Amino acid sequence: MDSAHATERMRAWRALKASGAAVLRDGAYLLPDTGACREALAAVERDILAINGTAFVLPVVDPAGERFIGLFERNEDYARLRIDIEECRSQLTAENALSTTKQIRKLRKAYDQLTSIDYFPGKPKQQIDAALQELETAVSRALSADEPHSRDLPITVLSLADYQGRVWATRKRPWVDRLACAWLIRRFIDPKAQILWLDHPQDCPDDALGFDFDDAAFSHVGNRVSFETLQASFELQEPGLNRIAALVHYLDIGGIQPVEAAGIERVLAGLRETITHDDHLLAAASAIFDGLLAEFVKEEQPNE
Repeated sequence: MDSAHATERMRAWRALKASGAAVLRDGAYLLPDTGACREALAAVERDILAINGTAFVLPVVDPAGERFIGLFERNEDYARLRIDIEECRSQLTAENALSTTKQIRKLRKAYDQLTSIDYFPGKPKQQIDAALQELETAVSRALSADEPHSRDLPITVLSLADYQGRVWATRKRPWVDRLACAWLIRRFIDPKAQILWLDHPQDCPDDALGFDFDDAAFSHVGNRVSFETLQASFELQEPGLNRIAALVHYLDIGGIQPVEAAGIERVLAGLRETITHDDHLLAAASAIFDGLLAEFVKEEQPNE
């Protein structure tokens, strides 16, 4: 066997492994009869024939329909991924939360690659997905470790006219809820609002409207995060806004995960890591929320 042919054979083996092929015996591999799997096998066949090797792609019929399923089991792969997730979770602190988001991206990528070749998924897939969601929620909470406590109070409906040209104050180095609140205030409540970033909540001036800290004018109420409290207080029901609220709710305190959550969290984490000035951070985050809202509005519009 010359080195060139050895390289081609190794490439073929890696391609089969990457496709999730089951090993029937040495040199015999099996994949489900799908378009993507047929293409993967055809590509390997072409590569082998190109070096004058021998390769056959043959259909296999399983009358019982379950004889080969066990060959595709991915439990060990999921178990290894779970170990990595648990290790990442055990090392999470408020100080390393931002860097942990990079590790989560790698874990998500590994999970996506694994599920793409998990042709007969079961509980392990669901369990790992849930573990990753829990880790992502934990990172969000670590990024805002001083989240306000929720209060069970009635929400009073307020008039927008009474809240114009005001100073609005919240904790510095904002994360999702505070960024979204500041965006909501300037976009739908008080376009000329001045946002004041506080070193400590007790530094809030008497004439400022505080948000997203304990005893602030607008904070967590019941199961609502501060964004949802502001939305309810001013009865804001603009198209697409409820989807923004659902996204902020999940990233702040967990719950049902919107499909956009992981991507938006990564973008905001990257902005927070690279932009040290809170006004500039808000400007960048506001552009993200503006784009999201525009897309949500577009999706909600009936097809013409």
